[in-house]
Amino acid sequence: MLSHVDVLIIGGGPAGAALALALRDSGRKVMVLEAQSDFFRPADPRALALSYGAKILLQRLGVWDGIADATPIATIHISQCGGFGRALLTAGESGVDALGYVVNYSALSTALHQALGQANPLYLTGATVSGVKSTPGFGMASFEHGGQEHEVTASLLVLADGGRSLGQVSGVERHVVDYDQTAVICHVTVERPRPHVAFERFTPFGPMALLPSGAGYDLVWTVRPDEADSLLQFDDGTFLARLHERFGDRLGVFTSVGKRASFPLSLKYARPVTAQRMALIGNAAQAMHPVAGQGFNLGLRDAWELGEAIINTPHAEIGNPAMLQRYRQGRSRDTGGSILFTDLLVRLFSNDYVGVSQGRGLGLVVLDLLPGAKRLVARKMIFGAKG
Repeated sequence: MLSHVDVLIIGGGPAGAALALALRDSGRKVMVLEAQSDFFRPADPRALALSYGAKILLQRLGVWDGIADATPIATIHISQCGGFGRALLTAGESGVDALGYVVNYSALSTALHQALGQANPLYLTGATVSGVKSTPGFGMASFEHGGQEHEVTASLLVLADGGRSLGQVSGVERHVVDYDQTAVICHVTVERPRPHVAFERFTPFGPMALLPSGAGYDLVWTVRPDEADSLLQFDDGTFLARLHERFGDRLGVFTSVGKRASFPLSLKYARPVTAQRMALIGNAAQAMHPVAGQGFNLGLRDAWELGEAIINTPHAEIGNPAMLQRYRQGRSRDTGGSILFTDLLVRLFSNDYVGVSQGRGLGLVVLDLLPGAKRLVARKMIFGAKG
């Protein structure tokens, strides 16, 4: 077991794995500590809407071809329940092959896990981190692996563990905004599917997304917490009837539903995203509402740009204050813009205030009539706030 590395990544999930893969040919000594065992990676029912920009980054990381059953999104249909107005964003108008792709979280995680296992001999699964700390000269983590306790120091310590270690980091504050909403997720089939068309439908209780996946759709239905409990307990027929009532008739009758799950929705973000000899990426830096599907794409850009910063920094200066400041400033526009965009969508569209529905509808109509505005919105969703 090495006692010192250049970069120590805590968390082998998508963001941590992407960073390690970005550094595999850099000459930097990189270690990844992942709590889950190599033999136990539980299935995750969540669907991810990867942007076209995310696909490009995953191709550069050598992962894309290993992801099973990615469904392209050629069109995004945006509307509101109980009001007029709709807008269509299309790949053709945006000058790309697809606006994005729908993949299963487990499929993506498996592809990253396999690529990392082949590329990095310092990828330790079943490694449980018990403590992190830093000094002006290095970061350090204590962890258990293979029944033994270890300590390793690093020039740069990267937290990619969803924020689980954040409580041990001084100088970084965790901000939480509770939306009082819950997402119900499942796979559904419909009477009249529209291939490669994703639907974003705003309701007074929160947004509803139907993402094309195989022959059906992956549903992300935002509701109040008490309604979520009921939706999980309904029999399939009652659930599908409620879904049809809320979504409308664009796809005909909903014909079947798979296993349902739910999770609470909130905005969590850390400020700043760097500390002494440390950087935060992915959900450790920010976890957002799933509206517009920006969360994973933003975390992947975190990993890519931190990888570039490490590669472009002289070996002796990795993790020093100047490097971390450059990374933090370089990411501020993208992260700040994405957080503001998703938070604004949730607040603007999750209500039934008098007059607001008409204003939203008018906004959708105007957006649909302005090709330049649609291209701008689409490209920001595809490539982030930097465009």
